[in-house]
Amino acid sequence: MNRFAKSWASAALSLAVGIALLFGLPGVMDDYTLIEVTIYAVMSILGVSLAFIWGFGGILCFGQAAFFGLGAYTYAIAVMNMGDSTIPFLLAIVVPALFAALLGYVIFYGRLSDVYMGVITLTVTLILFNLVNSTAGPEWRIGSAPLGGFNGIPAIPTLNWPGQQDEVLTPKDLFYVAFSCLLLVYLGLRVLISSKIGRVIVAAKENEQRVLLLGYDARIYKLFSFTLGGAIAGLAGCLFANWGAFTSPTIFGLAQSAQIIIWVIVGGLGTLVGPVVGCVAIQWITSQIGTQQAFNSNLVLGAILVVFVLLVPRGIVPSLGDLIDIAWRRLRRAPPTRAPKPAAVPAAAAASKDVPHPMPATEPAP
Repeated sequence: MNRFAKSWASAALSLAVGIALLFGLPGVMDDYTLIEVTIYAVMSILGVSLAFIWGFGGILCFGQAAFFGLGAYTYAIAVMNMGDSTIPFLLAIVVPALFAALLGYVIFYGRLSDVYMGVITLTVTLILFNLVNSTAGPEWRIGSAPLGGFNGIPAIPTLNWPGQQDEVLTPKDLFYVAFSCLLLVYLGLRVLISSKIGRVIVAAKENEQRVLLLGYDARIYKLFSFTLGGAIAGLAGCLFANWGAFTSPTIFGLAQSAQIIIWVIVGGLGTLVGPVVGCVAIQWITSQIGTQQAFNSNLVLGAILVVFVLLVPRGIVPSLGDLIDIAWRRLRRAPPTRAPKPAAVPAAAAASKDVPHPMPATEPAP
């Protein structure tokens, strides 16, 4: 099986598992557990957004939480002013995408190096954190939506069915929406990566100079992937604001940005399923530590990061894939069961007249 066929076989398996979970989990889980699974799906969308621009676009963004927070705040402010959630839902995707496009244009067309890319995105995140954190007074409002400062924005209206403001989503409906968005984002990115645009994006990550010599402007493709990653992160922020009906400046915090990077490293850089696995694992470990209150969660996350960087640098999913490939190759190379050899003919029998002898070769007559 070639690499392309293996890639789509793994994608089909991932989608099959995701669809099975989408329709199977609500039937076996209570509402409280389903709400916990919903936040796993929401955060997985955020992890996939960074996995795409870092693992396939080669853009290490330390400020993915900036687009995540912009999506949450955009939805909260818009839905409080409009009532119906249809347009706010779209704005929560468009506004972070436009902000990412503007920031990416300055970075890529300014020909800044990767080091400056990380510093600038991290600085922008901290600026947004301090900016939103200092809007605690009653004069800080956009329309009828108070920003709240460090207290955040509470009582955010939940998503409603398009055009039906009174028909809000139940927790089970929100699970279906969040999990379906995760599957659609995964499928859309897989199709994009397999297309010509996706191949150029990956090629620009591997060797930008060669892409330029082939006639492609790598800056456009990097800007496109960076903008798309911001839009996906904004979608996750919108769903996060709906999940808790609350958002605060901590969504822009440094801890949130660091967690996203840890998800991708633990799950596996260069994959789209890996960050989902890493996000669910880290989120579950963090919640368990929080309930026991025996260890500091930040200390445990730091230890996990160090262990994976030193011992499992490729992450969980690629390492498991390598183990499966090794096992499969060994099974294919196993020697087949041989048939028993026929019994040898005794020398005495070979000398007897019962055993035919080959006729001596004769020279043709001249």
